Formats: sequence, C-alpha cells, structure tokens
Amino acid sequence: MSFLDVTGISVEEAGKTILHNISFTQEEFRKVAIAGETGAGKSTLLKVIAGLVEPSAGSILFEGKRVIGPVDKLVPGHPGIAYLSQHFELPHSLRVEQVLKYANTLSGEGADFLYEICRVDHLLSRRTNQLSGGERQRIALARLLSTAPRLLLLDEPFSNLDTAHKSILKDVLRDISEELDITCTLISHDPHDTLSWADELVVLKDGELQQQGTPEQVYRQPANEYTAALFGGYNLLSEDGTNAFAAFYDLSPEGKSLLVRPERLKLTAEGNKALPGEVNSIQYFGSFYEVEVQLPHDVVKAKVWDNAFRAGDAVQVSLEPESVWFV
Repeated sequence: MSFLDVTGISVEEAGKTILHNISFTQEEFRKVAIAGETGAGKSTLLKVIAGLVEPSAGSILFEGKRVIGPVDKLVPGHPGIAYLSQHFELPHSLRVEQVLKYANTLSGEGADFLYEICRVDHLLSRRTNQLSGGERQRIALARLLSTAPRLLLLDEPFSNLDTAHKSILKDVLRDISEELDITCTLISHDPHDTLSWADELVVLKDGELQQQGTPEQVYRQPANEYTAALFGGYNLLSEDGTNAFAAFYDLSPEGKSLLVRPERLKLTAEGNKALPGEVNSIQYFGSFYEVEVQLPHDVVKAKVWDNAFRAGDAVQVSLEPESVWFV
C-alpha cells in the first residue's frame, strides 16, 4: 500500500471535463511535483487530493483510508492532510505570534523548532501588514504546519516570489521533509522549480496524465513533445535527420522522431558519427552559449559552455548514444 493512492480520478464541471482518469501513487517522504501548462487541471487535482473538490469518478486513499469529498463531509478536508492555496490570507494587523498561537497544537519547544525551520522566528513581534510577500507565505505555512499534518499540499508556492525568497522557501520545504517527516506535493509551472526540487514528476495536459517519473526520466526521456517543451529547450529532427543519426548507432526509429536537448549535442571541427553543419548564429546567455546550426535536413540549437565558433563556420554535430530518444 502506498502512502497516497490516486486512482481513476475524473472531474467534470458544467459539462466540461477538467480531469480524466488520473492515476498515480506517492510514497511517504517522496517529494512529488505536478506539472503542466495553465488549464491542465493541476490545481483541481490538488484540491481533490485534499478533499476540497468532489471527483466525478475515482478515489483517493491516504494511508489506506479514503479521502471523503465535500459532498459527504460538512467541513471539507481530511485529517493529516494540509493544503496551502496560492491565494492564502492572514488576519490583518495582528502580530505574527498571535496568528501562529491560534492554530498551534505543538508544545512550546516544538513550536519554536517549527518557526526556526520556516525561517519566521525573527518575525514573531512583527504585524502581518508589515511583512513582505515571501514572509507572509512562510507565516501561512508555519500556521498550517502547527497542526502537525503528514501530507502537505502546496498550490504554486514559488509564484510571485523574487529569487531570494524563492531560495529561502526551497530550503524551508527541504527542511520540512527532512526534519519534520512531512511528505510534500506541490504544483508549479516553472520547470526550474520542479526539476530541482522533486523526487518525482506528474505531468498533466488538458486534464490527462502524460507521464510520471523522476526528473531525470521526464527531462531526458519525455513521453511526447508537449512534455519535452514543459521542461526546456529541445530539438525535434525531421525524418531524414532522425534516420541519419539513428544509422550511426544501428537503431530503428520505427516512424518516430529524434528528440534531443540542446546541451546533449556536441559541436566539433572534426568528428566521427556526426552530421556536417554550418553555424547560423550564436547567442550569449551568461552561463552558456546557444549555437544555431544548419544541418543537411534540420536547423538545431546546441548549448555549449565555451564557444570557439563564429557564424559561417563549418562544424560536425554529434551526440552520445545515451542521448538518443525517439518520440
């Protein structure tokens, strides 16, 4: 039995399908991120897991017990599951220590430890209208965690945060998992947030499950072009280009196209198992260069760290065998 079992979840609203037959599992202490474009159904799925939205079909089991939806429960929610909306609210002009005290079920020592982990211990004497957006979010999070949940659900926690507060929140979420033994699930539209944080990704499109796997699996071996695009740049080669690279490694594309990430392409002046090309343009992005190359049948973009080429240069384009992936 898994810590969380999502089985056959469908949701329909006003005759429109929001989620269709979503199934996945989450093991205890495994960090799961739900990814997808706007309107994919991420927030609805999170609310179904929390017991805040009634599914049209399917079931949620948390620690082996069914999560009951709002139709059959007077006060929506499930014991042991905490949900933080991206539209959270705090009481206006109260001191932080007052806000946290009202919800707290922990001992004095336990509460102090929680406030330290959430990086809010230095804010207790401040009033809620004197806090930044990132500080308010961590106060809301500490208030939620003071009820000692075992599963924490976060709706777009990194949105509208500057780089500094986003970094702090990532540290907080790491410590929550490691120090408080709380399992976390979040949704985010930013691939950098999900790839660096999650142990496992669940990808949605138009309310349907596209892929579940580790960040490395989903990034390097996406199920389709949609999933590839969610997590960064990619090259999708034509049939001729695909067959040319596949022939180098005695592989059969079976009618599929070669998909390769820009950083997996290698550019050299000479090389074996490579296609000839000409550099079209070079763009500098600080930590890397993006080199656009015209191949016999395709235009590809390669990411390189040290650029030795100029526009018009002849190059050889190759990739490692483990980078070959067809979609």
